[in-house]
Amino acid sequence: MMGLELGVIGNCSFAALIDRNANVVWCCVPRFDGDPVFHSLLGAPKEAEGEGVFAIEIEDHVQSEQRYETNTAILETTLHGKHGSVLVRDLVPLFWWRDREFFPQTLIRRLIPVSGSPRVRIRLRPRFDYGATAPILTFGSHHIRYVGPNTTLRLTTNAPVDYVREGTLFNLARPADLILGVDETLSEGIEQTAHAFEERTREYWRQWAHRLAIPFEWQEEVIRAAITLKLCTYEPTGAIVAALTTSIPEAPNSERTWDYRYCWVRDAYFVVRALNRLATVRKMENYFGWLMNVVSSATQNHIQPVYGVGLESHLAEKTVPSLSGYRGMGPVRVGNDAYLHDQHDSYGNVVLGVAQAFLDKRLMSPPARMDYLRLEEVGRKALAVYDKPDAGMWELRSRARVHTASAVMCWAAVDRLALIAESIGEPERAREWRASADQIKQTILGQAWSDKREAFVDSFGGEHLDAGILTMAEVGFLDPHDPRMISTVKKIEKVLARGPHVIRYEAPDDFGLPQTAFNTCSFWRVDVLARMGRAEEARDLFEQLLACRNHLGLMSEDIDYATGEGWGNYPQTYSMVGIINCAMRLSRSWEKSI
Repeated sequence: MMGLELGVIGNCSFAALIDRNANVVWCCVPRFDGDPVFHSLLGAPKEAEGEGVFAIEIEDHVQSEQRYETNTAILETTLHGKHGSVLVRDLVPLFWWRDREFFPQTLIRRLIPVSGSPRVRIRLRPRFDYGATAPILTFGSHHIRYVGPNTTLRLTTNAPVDYVREGTLFNLARPADLILGVDETLSEGIEQTAHAFEERTREYWRQWAHRLAIPFEWQEEVIRAAITLKLCTYEPTGAIVAALTTSIPEAPNSERTWDYRYCWVRDAYFVVRALNRLATVRKMENYFGWLMNVVSSATQNHIQPVYGVGLESHLAEKTVPSLSGYRGMGPVRVGNDAYLHDQHDSYGNVVLGVAQAFLDKRLMSPPARMDYLRLEEVGRKALAVYDKPDAGMWELRSRARVHTASAVMCWAAVDRLALIAESIGEPERAREWRASADQIKQTILGQAWSDKREAFVDSFGGEHLDAGILTMAEVGFLDPHDPRMISTVKKIEKVLARGPHVIRYEAPDDFGLPQTAFNTCSFWRVDVLARMGRAEEARDLFEQLLACRNHLGLMSEDIDYATGEGWGNYPQTYSMVGIINCAMRLSRSWEKSI
């Protein structure tokens, strides 16, 4: 996977992306969808070329290596120059403190000379208002303040402040610490604070990974995927963003540039489901709380496909003229008009997202009967709209159809309500929901099957293939051994597969035909093949997809199936979910392996 070779650090409150040469190229404050004070990933204004970055540069750079510390979100980059080498250790503090998770808006960079006599330059160049506004600088003996219209950042450091302020090249004779955060003085010394935060953060992540119920095979891949998914969760509310970036195009010069720094109920459901399989119960509880707030806030039971991490329902989309875009490929967008869409699969994703909470006996605060009654309103809406046109899971902006995948998820909402009703001792309600689920299922089987294509197609009465149909087996709509499912999978493979990769659909959309493969679809294919008994073929495809991850084991949304280059917003939670689900599906069991 070329192109998006970026590491991610964060603390479930905000995050930063760091390239292979230790440059912080993307970081939004105070949260994922905030102002990117470091934005060089998407360019910079013409008058500020080279700014919007937090760079550590070594004189006469030769090469660099980058790795995560095992089972943590602590990133290490080693820069080699002609005269020496320096290790840059990056982290965002996250640990338990006073019986709660502590996640300050703080970025810590620790510079350690490891050989020779390295000379480095620290280039700290934040900007505000998506790069449009330069900061005002003030400074003291050990700090620099970067004052913006609405935010002030404070760097506290034991490196020479004059060198940092001017970007002066200097000899790194001893370790140096850079602590960037809100405009507050440290309560303890610089080195002491950096060391303590590093040690406690390292222990937090290792303890978290220690509790994961991982498969026997692909352990490192699954742990890295799980940590990455956790980094995309917003701890204060329980929301889960689809990705940490905006406007990285799905394909070169395609103008398919969208802001993914929000919580799609569809994507978040699959994230929670994957983490549940790894026994991260607390994340399910947090997301349950967020989803029930969505349900309680819905007007006339209408569930939007996407919300802000603070439950914001209005996400008006606009373009940002100050940034040129990834590799100059704009436009850069803020907000996402998908919040205006009717996407009927949302109802299924809400019910699926909370269903396990009603059935899981481990929860400290299990759902109440009122939660179930509110959820029934979502089910009634699903029953009312399952055969009505919508924008579909691919969020088509120029046309509406009765999308098969949306109808299937409406069925899933009603089906799970029947299961929940049974589990909480409501047999009459269970029978009513079961009858409704059967009604929806029969309609889908009659309207979405195409004799001409010998497959389920994208919409009722339609004729085109859609990889979203592969989720039929995953949500339990159809047995994977059903002849219709087998035929559908074969047709999708013939038309939409590109080697191990799968494109989303065959019909042109608002921007023409898809130019890249959608990583999630490729993992859906692996999953359904495994369910159908084609395990060896599925394993081979899975290994090929794992080889497409970047050097740190992360993936974006899309991939150029001809070159292997990654495209789309990053890191994409949907893609990381695919790694976990397929590894859990395909791995040999522990009992049979030891």
